[in-house]
Amino acid sequence: MSPQRLAELTSLASGIVEKTRAALPVKVGEVAGECPAVLLTMEAWSAEQEEETDEELMGLFLGRSRTEGAPAGPDEAPQILLFLDNLWAWAEEDREIFAEEVEITFLHELGHYLGLDEDEVAGRGLA
Repeated sequence: MSPQRLAELTSLASGIVEKTRAALPVKVGEVAGECPAVLLTMEAWSAEQEEETDEELMGLFLGRSRTEGAPAGPDEAPQILLFLDNLWAWAEEDREIFAEEVEITFLHELGHYLGLDEDEVAGRGLA
């Protein structure tokens, strides 16, 4: 992915995440503010983690959920990762589909931060 495309997608996804946060009910929005969204590429993350790339993974929640209590250290701090290259590829380079998928993926991972498991997140239409 070119640096220009990455900058464009980062800007677009950042706006979508902020708009999505703002549309949440007030109490959920306050809680959502505790969990930063990190916008990056799978390629960069897998290289940093020294792991194989997963071209199907669009987002990932890391850290402790709210139901698990406060993090004991920085490695347990909650964060939502959104893999822009995978989202862009899944959307077949369509900006509208990309925007929809960023919102769905962010809400899906936010559900994990709130303590929901995969079935509970899917039950809310965020699979």
